[in-house]
Amino acid sequence: MEKDQIINPFFTGRYAGAHYFCDREKDTETLVKHIVNGRNVALISPRRIGKSGLIHHTFAQPEINGRYTTIYVDIYATRNLCEFAKALSEGIVKAVRPEKAWHEKLFAFLKSLRIGFKIDSLSGEPSFDIGIGDIEQPDKTIKEIFEYMEAGDKPCIVAIDEFQQIREYPETGTEALIRTLVQQCSRTSFIFSGSKRHTMTDIFYSPAKPFFQSVISQSLKPIPMDTYTQFAGKLFAERGKLLDKTVAELIYRMFDGCTWYMQMMMNELFALTEKGMKCTPEYIDIAWENIIFAQEDRFQAILYSLAPKQKQILYAIAKEKNVEGITSSEFVRKHRLVSASSVQAALKPLMKNDIVTCDEGTYRIYDYFFADYLAKMY
Repeated sequence: MEKDQIINPFFTGRYAGAHYFCDREKDTETLVKHIVNGRNVALISPRRIGKSGLIHHTFAQPEINGRYTTIYVDIYATRNLCEFAKALSEGIVKAVRPEKAWHEKLFAFLKSLRIGFKIDSLSGEPSFDIGIGDIEQPDKTIKEIFEYMEAGDKPCIVAIDEFQQIREYPETGTEALIRTLVQQCSRTSFIFSGSKRHTMTDIFYSPAKPFFQSVISQSLKPIPMDTYTQFAGKLFAERGKLLDKTVAELIYRMFDGCTWYMQMMMNELFALTEKGMKCTPEYIDIAWENIIFAQEDRFQAILYSLAPKQKQILYAIAKEKNVEGITSSEFVRKHRLVSASSVQAALKPLMKNDIVTCDEGTYRIYDYFFADYLAKMY
């Protein structure tokens, strides 16, 4: 997309090209090096810090683009092996649709999913439409998908985002199945991206697990503050607006350098700033309130779904922002919680659903906007 066609240059939900991608030069260089040298990679960092953006940026590099078939699959919402097979199938269709006769090759390999191939009545073009009920033998379907990738005209790179989700599948032997298929690939490289460090580490570095020593690890850290500040200022200036450097620094500190949240705030700040005007710190509260207001229904829905004790611990964490010693008598007493054991019981579903996160013993509410919303309600 041309620059003059883009109204707001701060993207939050997709990769829009190198010009709108901040830094990660060394990270990109490292990931490219791993891939072109045939190494499978475990890319581990918290959610919304920029893993998917880095993957798409890597796919766009000259060493990769056009030389490989690149497939991106987000399995965060999958709950079993059937849904995994469906997500993987759809990721492949999206990647190879522009290529000539893609449907013929897929049709030849995915014998277990022939019901999913349809012809559009208007355009006459083939489409691929499957439901979970169409996948009767997910292990067979996944095996066929891997065989298809290996037989392609170009080598494949498959990025599976939120890979730790396979640990939630009810089927036994899922890790062993996928590991066996990966091991049999000679023309396909894999990026296993994940946000839950403990689970990802256990999958890939536990001697008792199938994926043990099968990847090289790469992690992401926040983009340096000066780098992001310059990046944001440049995008404002390109469209005839000014950004007070203090604003960018304040936003960076508010979100601990977490890319998605910074981009969300910058997107709103850019929208609030008229052409020829300067965005100053006074804009921050307005932008913050606008974002919170837009998400209030979602926040209320989350709270409605929680048990009273879960809400109570959530309010307590929100008030503290970051909590160490969450089962300590001091924390329990301060926030009038029932007991340390009740805190532990309430935390389990909150962490499983990514409402609360823990990093090296420090607990916080994952969504910065939700955390502030709760703190003001407490």
